[in-house]
Amino acid sequence: MSDLDLLTQSLARSVKHWRAVRGFTLDVLAARAGVSRGMLIQIEQARTNPSLGTVVKIGDALGVSITTLLDYEQGPKVRVVPAEQAVRLWHTDAGSYNLLLAGAEAPGPLEMWQWRLMPGEHSDSDPHPAGTVELLHVTEGELTLTVDGAEHRISAGASASFEANAPHTYGNTGQVPMQMIMAVSVPPVR
Repeated sequence: MSDLDLLTQSLARSVKHWRAVRGFTLDVLAARAGVSRGMLIQIEQARTNPSLGTVVKIGDALGVSITTLLDYEQGPKVRVVPAEQAVRLWHTDAGSYNLLLAGAEAPGPLEMWQWRLMPGEHSDSDPHPAGTVELLHVTEGELTLTVDGAEHRISAGASASFEANAPHTYGNTGQVPMQMIMAVSVPPVR
């Protein structure tokens, strides 16, 4: 079985599990996430590999991290994630990618990411729930961060934080690859 098949099956189990824990019907989760009921059925039946944006929307609607969606069984209080088990959820042929390094529920989803964007590439993100905060630290190159239409340039060595409940884009308008570490904190579902 391929890594993609394992990821698809884990996501199917987790979405079903967390939907039941929250007491959401398919229709309720679809409305909260802005995802079609048909897409949720395909995900829960492990018949599709949804986009990163869809997985983020479902996680936000359920109030759990992407890490939790990929593995809902809770382990010990210390969870070590070996480098080869970091999950790549997005990549391009040019070499841009993101890696979900670790995540926790504290008290809402908390995720740590590694991103690499090649020159000229970008990744758009839909607004997250109100109260979501992103922290990032650029380790190489320069990030062009656009939040709600306002552009901010963050050079290597610099850090930024922002409220992520508005549309935002991570971009590399420079000539060299950009790398950053990012943490995302989503408030718990009420």
